[in-house]
Amino acid sequence: MEQSVKFTAGLIQLKIENDPHHNLEKAAEWVIKAADSGAEVICLPELFRSRYFCQKEDIDLFNLAEKIPGPSTERLCRIAKDKNIIIIASLFEKRAAGIYHNTAAVIDNKGQLAGIYRKMHIPDDPAYYEKFYFTPGDLGYKNFNTDFGNIGTLICWDQWYPEGARLTALKGASVIFYPTAIGWHPYEKKEHGKPQFESWQTVQRGHAIANGVYVAAVNRVGLEKMDESSAGIEFWGSSFVADPQGVIIAQASADKEEILLAEIDTSRIEYIRRNWPFLRDRRVDSYSDIDKRFLDE
Repeated sequence: MEQSVKFTAGLIQLKIENDPHHNLEKAAEWVIKAADSGAEVICLPELFRSRYFCQKEDIDLFNLAEKIPGPSTERLCRIAKDKNIIIIASLFEKRAAGIYHNTAAVIDNKGQLAGIYRKMHIPDDPAYYEKFYFTPGDLGYKNFNTDFGNIGTLICWDQWYPEGARLTALKGASVIFYPTAIGWHPYEKKEHGKPQFESWQTVQRGHAIANGVYVAAVNRVGLEKMDESSAGIEFWGSSFVADPQGVIIAQASADKEEILLAEIDTSRIEYIRRNWPFLRDRRVDSYSDIDKRFLDE
């Protein structure tokens, strides 16, 4: 692990609107506001440039994709350099004709693209038809060594998988950022809303505990419909940061745009891992079957 450092993470919880250019400029304004509030590593929600288009399958929506580097990273690189901050931006990446990814770009405080992470786990659920749009990531799990410490990023559906969090932590990340777009189907909220939300938060707190790292999940807010005939998705906000013991140290509201600030102190990781030495006691010699889909009798 790197030398103990402290930095302020800033999660930007936004309501996303129809116009991608407007959303980029809005995000830029909020990033500047977060930096001016003391944030040093800033994360935007998943696919912040557009409304959550995966609610339906429509080939014309591939036109929302962009190259990386491209317009979004160029705009944010200028801000990162000017404000001396790190920015994590989740984008719809056009890699080549017919190959698209859900990608997190990590921009360093010198205004350079430090690297990208491509979403590994791609869902296919009602109103989350991501397999239609996104090729699974092929870059593996990442740690980015920055002037503010080691950071990792996974994306939304990745947050349910302990393997992704484990491998990101083993790469050296002190904090795992999860740009997210998750919410309720309005017709399910009354019956299933509370356990769905609690499951989402609990599994990520578990990743923090099992790996002795900070976890930061940043969501969007508001009801989004791709057309008036659909019920849409009510994004539940509630962005949060959990410390290496799984304690929630900061949490946003369920329905408001806001900047959530939290201190990341890597000495806390050292302290927790000395008392809960899960990485020390892993039986790596016994996990050879973990790369199999299922262990048939």
